[in-house]
Amino acid sequence: MRPNTSALASLRTFSRPLLAASVLALSLTGCSDNEVGDVSLGLFTTKDIKIQIFNDPEVSGVTCHISHVKADLDFSDPSDMGISCRQTGEITEEMIENVDKSKSGEVVFTASKSILFKSMKIRRIFDSENQTLMYLSYSTKETQGSHKHSLSTVPLWGTKAWKAPVTTN
Repeated sequence: MRPNTSALASLRTFSRPLLAASVLALSLTGCSDNEVGDVSLGLFTTKDIKIQIFNDPEVSGVTCHISHVKADLDFSDPSDMGISCRQTGEITEEMIENVDKSKSGEVVFTASKSILFKSMKIRRIFDSENQTLMYLSYSTKETQGSHKHSLSTVPLWGTKAWKAPVTTN
């Protein structure tokens, strides 16, 4: 049986614009209002290191910078990431009162890392004993036997939110 050449030709004609639209959509997903840095990993790769800014929605005096590899045109992004958080404004006692105080804290940021159900999350955990906010970035999918993660801390010392530890003698 001979293939229908006119059907194959129309399929090729239809798939070219679809492919072009898909490539454009994938490249635009890397664009972000909160992106403050973009470092190419080389001329012959589609991977870049993206640096994004994240302002804590509950504790407005904290800003985090997250670096991660973005692999445009790949089906999966690497899981490696880094995070650095600093006090960039006032932190008040009222802000800390609204923070989840459980041991697991709360997810304050999520970003998709691939179409294969992998995402990067940032979780805020409060260390009340040391009066410190901890920000843990992690991948939700195991890569090469490991869940990649990174940690940054913001001590409350010197802020209006700091409370002296209660000592029991």
